[in-house]
Parts: sequence; C-alpha cells; structure tokens
Amino acid sequence: MVSEIFAISAAWSRAVIEFAAGLDPWMQTAAEWGTDLFLGVFALLFLMAWWRARSAGSRLVGLALFAPVATVIAYFVSLTIKSFFEQLRPCQAMTDLTTIATCDPIGDWSFPSNHAAIAGAAAAAIIVAWRRYAFAAILFALLEAFSRVLVGVHYPHDVTVGLLVGAIVATLVSLAMSRPMTLLVDKVAENDRLRPLVRSGDRPAQEAPKHDTYA
Repeated sequence: MVSEIFAISAAWSRAVIEFAAGLDPWMQTAAEWGTDLFLGVFALLFLMAWWRARSAGSRLVGLALFAPVATVIAYFVSLTIKSFFEQLRPCQAMTDLTTIATCDPIGDWSFPSNHAAIAGAAAAAIIVAWRRYAFAAILFALLEAFSRVLVGVHYPHDVTVGLLVGAIVATLVSLAMSRPMTLLVDKVAENDRLRPLVRSGDRPAQEAPKHDTYA
C-alpha cells in the first residue's frame, strides 16, 4: 500500500516538474521566489488577526499572540518526524529532470515538507484565532504546498502530510494554551501602557460576550 502511494505520488511529481520545465523563465522565477514568499503572507495574517482580536476579547487576543509560537512548535514536530525518514527529494531521485529550485544536498530529506508544515500550522493557528481569515489562510497554505511540488523539491505526499502535521499540532497546542494566554492577556490589560497591545480603544478588560467572539 505504501509503495503504491509513493509510486502515484512520484508520477504526479514527475508530471508537475515536467510541466514546470515548460513555463516561461519569468514564471519559473516567480515560482522559485513564491515558494518562500508565500510563508511571509502568514506573518501579515498573524498581525491582522492580532489587530482585529483586540476588539473581540482576551481569549482571541491570546490565541492570536500565540499563533506564531504554535507554528514554531509544529515546525519542530515536523523536523523531528523528518529525522526518522530518509526519503530523497524528487530533485535528488529524478536526476533526468530539470527542476526550478536548486536541489538541496542528500541528507536534507524530503518527508514531510517543513514548508508545508509551517503553512498548515500557521493557517490552523490563524483560523483558531480569527476564523474570518480562514479562506485566505487555507488558500496560501495550499499554494505553498503546491509550490514545493512545482519547484521540484517535494512529492505530493510530502506536502500533504506536512500540512496535516502542521495543522493538527498547531490546533492542539493553541487550544491547550487558550486558558493560560487568556489570563496573560487579562494581566497585560491591567497595565495602562501595555493595554493598547491587547485592547482596542476603551474596551474594558473583561472577556467579550460570546456573540461578539468572531465579529
């Protein structure tokens, strides 16, 4: 079963890499830059979620502030999983193909994709904190995952597992830290100088009512 899945994934990867080889040079350059720049979008979404959460209550502010930390935790989980596997990247295994990205040396393994794990984690953490950004978060997570296949450094199963690992870990740790982060935000709100970091305008320190949670 595993070998069959890998065979299908490898075939898809070969098809995508061959397609990418036929793209115009400017499109290849855009894909190579985009595979890293897409991750930068999540930094902007983190900021936007935090900014909006300030008007919604302590719990969401805490979740928004913790979102980058949850993403880092998910990255290290992915990195740990990767250390147990020694799967070659497509660009290392399919030497007859020309890939957009410069191939990493053997020893920098393929499964799972750390980039996809970061994207999946960031998307999940943002959705937990401010679900109105769910569409954008999911879209850029999928674009990031696809870009890793397009430039030839990961198989489809690498990015699929990476997305799942990132999303599951980030969701679990975010929910686990919800209460402590809420208490921390309430404590910060008691300080006049720091209150603007966690409160919008003259909003009182207590948690927002339920109907206001995802406004």
